[in-house]
Amino acid sequence: MDRELEKLQFLGFFEIYREAYHITASSKKIFSQIALAFILPLSLIYLAQFEISDLLFPKIMHNLRNLKYGVLELFWYHSISELANFLIFQVMYHIFLLVLSLLSTSAVAYTIACAYTTKEISFKKVTSVVPAIWKRLLITFLWAFLIMILYNFFAILYAMLILVLVGVALGRQSDGDGFHILFHINIVIYTSGLAYIGVIWHLASVVSVLEESYGYKAILKSKALIKGKTSIALVVFIELQISFMVVLSTFEILVTHGRIGVMGKVSLGIFCFLLLSFFIHFALVIQTVVYFVCKSYHQEHIDKSCLAEHLEAYDYVPLTEDRDIQLEEYEVMIESPP
Repeated sequence: MDRELEKLQFLGFFEIYREAYHITASSKKIFSQIALAFILPLSLIYLAQFEISDLLFPKIMHNLRNLKYGVLELFWYHSISELANFLIFQVMYHIFLLVLSLLSTSAVAYTIACAYTTKEISFKKVTSVVPAIWKRLLITFLWAFLIMILYNFFAILYAMLILVLVGVALGRQSDGDGFHILFHINIVIYTSGLAYIGVIWHLASVVSVLEESYGYKAILKSKALIKGKTSIALVVFIELQISFMVVLSTFEILVTHGRIGVMGKVSLGIFCFLLLSFFIHFALVIQTVVYFVCKSYHQEHIDKSCLAEHLEAYDYVPLTEDRDIQLEEYEVMIESPP
């Protein structure tokens, strides 16, 4: 990449998308290989779970109706096994989803950093270093997941408190308009908080790949980097999330539950699959670009040589013990007189 990293701080919303396009266009071969290996399977899993879940849900609902009509034996005989199968499927689905997501993030972030440092890159090298990066990303993910759980837990407590207070207040009044206004305000606040955590999470993933920090330290680093660029990062994140939701909703409504014929479902399903893969790829590229934009904005010097050395450390293989012993014996033979 011929663009100086220090100039990335001036990129706006559309310039970030343009930069992501230029990065992809300049490394078509490697990104195509990454897409085939990680992103396309990730998109397939995203969409396939709708079809599989649609096969499981009707059976479960049917057995719940049996319970309603008093057929308790049928419910316990059929529903428990089907619910167990459904839960097993959900666990396996989320495991594969997590693994492919982390592998895709590792591969894309590493490739973009190599492109910025003009470091020679190949798909073989990417696949060799991704396992080492994947472990760091997993720790960062677990910390972000814990933060998300705590956020939702306190949000529920807050919502319950608000309901109690509003219920006491409305007990003395007949007008409930104030409750609806307060409800929508809190929904906006809650959603904004989720988006903010999501942005920090995604940026922390890039930090885990391109810096020494990972886990909670990467999240703190991400929180510090996003200051001053929070608005543009949120807009980019929300726009991408909306795009994902539109594609997934279209697939679920028209392909999974729609009545547009077999050929229509196949054609639309392929289109949604390719479009989702496209969005996932650009989301990963864009979050890496946003990282460099934030680094540049905070005047944090991005030394290409240091970054290249950090990336080179991933594919450094230390000498084994046997190799060390052989070298020591060889040195002794050289130093000893004939």
